[in-house]
Amino acid sequence: MTGRAGAVAAVDLGATSGRVIVGHVDQAAGRLDLDHVARFPNGPVRMASGLHWDLTGLYRDLSNGLADAFRREPGVRSIGVDSWAVDYGLLRGDRVLGEPFHYRDARNEAAVERVHAQVPFAELYRRNGLQFLPFNTLYQLAAERAGGWLDLAGSLLLVPDLIAYQLTGAAVAERTNASTTGLVDVSTGEWDDELIARLGLPASVFAPLVDPGTAIGALRADVAADLGAPEGLEVVAVGSHDTASAVVAVPMRAESAAYISCGTWGLVGVELERPVTTDAAREANFTNEGGVDGRVRFLHNVMGLWLLSESVRWWERDGEAIDLPELLAAAASVTGEVAVFDANDPRFLAPGDLPGRIAEWCAEHQVPAPRSRAEVARSIIESLAEAFAGAVRTASVLSGVDVETIHVVGGGALNELLCRRTADRAGIPVLAGPVEATAIGNVLVQARAQGFADGDLEALRALVARAFEPVRHEPSARCARPEAPQ
Repeated sequence: MTGRAGAVAAVDLGATSGRVIVGHVDQAAGRLDLDHVARFPNGPVRMASGLHWDLTGLYRDLSNGLADAFRREPGVRSIGVDSWAVDYGLLRGDRVLGEPFHYRDARNEAAVERVHAQVPFAELYRRNGLQFLPFNTLYQLAAERAGGWLDLAGSLLLVPDLIAYQLTGAAVAERTNASTTGLVDVSTGEWDDELIARLGLPASVFAPLVDPGTAIGALRADVAADLGAPEGLEVVAVGSHDTASAVVAVPMRAESAAYISCGTWGLVGVELERPVTTDAAREANFTNEGGVDGRVRFLHNVMGLWLLSESVRWWERDGEAIDLPELLAAAASVTGEVAVFDANDPRFLAPGDLPGRIAEWCAEHQVPAPRSRAEVARSIIESLAEAFAGAVRTASVLSGVDVETIHVVGGGALNELLCRRTADRAGIPVLAGPVEATAIGNVLVQARAQGFADGDLEALRALVARAFEPVRHEPSARCARPEAPQ
């Protein structure tokens, strides 16, 4: 085991906020500390052309955060960037062609039909192993092609790769995030050139693939000067899909555990050595995404805490402030049954009046709709818990993993009611934490690249387990473990 110790900076960009965190790692001493340097908002901006990300503002905020990080810890040895998946920027030379589209933009709907007319979904699944989501990158690129924008582009970079390009001038495609595009061969981990050609996409726009732990390049001299960073400091590819980084930091035994990376989305699954692309997996809408060290994240996307956060945003639109802890306490005190709706219904994907859409779903299914805000919040929690428990059971059947515990990481680990009800509905214990799993996974991949840690994922997870003790939620005595669906 390495005897070195050191610090790295993690840029962790989520769909609602971003943060810069300095991680101090000393594997020999069992030390893994996080210093939260900066946090800043992130979210969609509606323009005449549709829903976009303010990537320029995001880059400004993360740069200010990195400058603060170097002032606070001059010994930082590298930077790693992770973000949400599927979204990208188009470049011509070194110029970005406008702000990237947001994956919730409505332009993707017509593109789905065009893609499936060219390549049926069953074949797509055999090739890329991805569950159907209407915003996967290949559908977005079909929309770009129809609009003529791809004809103007010389290159395409997913969001964390685009940030790394701005920092270093080096254009690469990190493999875990590239696996979410739908254009990477699930069996080889390489760009599927045949599929790209069939969809009429220019192969020249796709950057070379690299693995987590690869040095992307040194900071550009002007960037290093702006940040107050040492000359030649490296930007390292991490699991740049935020869930890939989060799964690194799940302190689990992969052969007997499921994970839920719970934030805006709830990513529910198991870690495997090989993908599962059976018809049953396709019909269950499970996805095979790349993980660190060549592992497979076999999982299902559930709508996640977006349902709660967007409901709160809707209630606050007239200026009324809602205290989330008070709302959750009120939800926990609700007695009697509340509606359990399908959290995966696509009507909940777009921003807007989610409480109204929940009531609409209930009316269609002849279920009493929640009336108060506390009942709406409790209905969301119960629906997410049911969706999480069902996805765990399905993952177990499809993969052969006998799930004995469920690990919840990310912001959802702080939601005690959600964790407790997930344990009850699944009938097995839930271990909650760490909350900052994504940043921790980002830090650990960098630390291993810099020699502050070594070993496989199990060795890195052992360090997480020593540093962050999870909160255990046992299922209620009346909640027997249900049989898995056949």
